[in-house]
Amino acid sequence: MQSLNDKTIGVLMGGLSQEREVSLTTGREVLNAIQRLGLKAVGIDADHDVMTKIKEASIDLAFVALHGTYGEDGTIQGLLEYAGIPYTGSGVLGSAVAYNKVTSKEIFMQNAIPTAPYQVLRQGERDAFQRQLELPVVVKPSDQGSSLGVTIVREAGEFEAALDLAFRYTEEVVIEQFIDGKLLAIGMHGEQPMPIVHIRPKSGFYDYESKYTQGKTEYLCPAALTMVERETCQQVATGTFKILKGRGFPRVDVILSDDGVPYVLEMNTVPGMTPTSLLPMAAKEAGLSFDDLVLEILKTAQRDYTD
Repeated sequence: MQSLNDKTIGVLMGGLSQEREVSLTTGREVLNAIQRLGLKAVGIDADHDVMTKIKEASIDLAFVALHGTYGEDGTIQGLLEYAGIPYTGSGVLGSAVAYNKVTSKEIFMQNAIPTAPYQVLRQGERDAFQRQLELPVVVKPSDQGSSLGVTIVREAGEFEAALDLAFRYTEEVVIEQFIDGKLLAIGMHGEQPMPIVHIRPKSGFYDYESKYTQGKTEYLCPAALTMVERETCQQVATGTFKILKGRGFPRVDVILSDDGVPYVLEMNTVPGMTPTSLLPMAAKEAGLSFDDLVLEILKTAQRDYTD
């Protein structure tokens, strides 16, 4: 705490992605927490003039509260590296590989991390594409969060509409085998897994509305798992953190299948910090208040590269 007392902390929020509104909520919650801690902080809307705003605010470190493109994909991280400003979350490479679902799935397969079978479809290749996976499948953009553009396809007649929706957000779509099981979120404190959250959307699909509307989803923390299930999920989460070059407090999302296999969906390098967000739930179960969590995240701020 002492090392932060003389720092000006910039909370980067908002941004240019489809997840702007969620990011603004995260950023405001974080900014309020930092101020409650008695630290000096300023909120910065990371629009096209973000570098000018950072210079004008003379910040010493950045709390990255940006979701989606330009905030989680290594872009803002690279900008902060050039400016010589330490920042929270994964570094440039770790952010980039974790954000792209195709790249991360390729890395999972190369490192024996369980992940659902998948196909990739790029814009312009649609006419020649042949689906090889049996229904149901999940169709999603390769580079979006908050379940934007995601569809569970259970009938063949739904497939083309699902592709149309996904391509609104990206040039590259992932078609993934649907895995029936428990949707789990595993927050990470460095390489140490936090209490696991079991996500149970009342609609049966954890879409944007279910994520950000209070009362739409039931959360169980700690998740009701056997010791073997818990340890298996934690091991996979730690392995994911390592191979995707995680840093700080990311969140690994998995589907625990009925036969006990934790299939990794993704690692979220900038987890939400909204009233319905999963990382603060896990932290609370671990004995950390929201403000404590924000402070611990701040302590991890660093750069990838040094002069």
